[in-house]
Amino acid sequence: MAKHEVAHLDEIAQVDDGRIPWKPVRHHFGIKSFGINAWTGQAAGDRIINEHDEADVADQQEELYFVQTGRARFELDGEKVDAPAGTFVYVEPAVTRTAFADEPGTTIVSIGATPGRAYEPSGWEIWAELRPIFESGDYEEVVARGQALVAETPTPTLLYNLACAESLTGRKEDALAHLRQAIERHGDFRTYAAGDSDFDAIRDEPEFRELVG
Repeated sequence: MAKHEVAHLDEIAQVDDGRIPWKPVRHHFGIKSFGINAWTGQAAGDRIINEHDEADVADQQEELYFVQTGRARFELDGEKVDAPAGTFVYVEPAVTRTAFADEPGTTIVSIGATPGRAYEPSGWEIWAELRPIFESGDYEEVVARGQALVAETPTPTLLYNLACAESLTGRKEDALAHLRQAIERHGDFRTYAAGDSDFDAIRDEPEFRELVG
């Protein structure tokens, strides 16, 4: 049966991973066809959108930003753009972008998807709820919750970070299996793993050496 759902932004649980508080709108509604999240800068000068582009072959997302409240300042390939509440900002994949709050409480809603490609939730979005637990050193909890999340959504970032936690808790076979899956989905993780101390416990394993080349 078809359904609909309504929620005010204030009703969506906020996630704070130590950087900028954000609200996982896509996750709240269970949206599967595009990414959408809301980010809030509490104070003037706060960076709301981290500097990045979507030019990687594995990304190539078109992104649309909407300034819901406050006033933002975007920097798009170095060009500054004033964006008061009500402003849409469309950005193609190759453009380097970032945004700052020019007023306290500035909220930006970001929407993204890759043309011609089925949408897959990005790993950072799912990993965000586990990141504070990982940073606290509770790797057992990360493994327990991460394995359940991976079974549902095996994104490269989640697979990689789960492999880190498994290595740190002595689960060598699981760590190698999940690291392999991460690298198969996104080759950049091969380079990351080569210098990541989280994998010191499995660094001498033949399979690890084969994975990192």
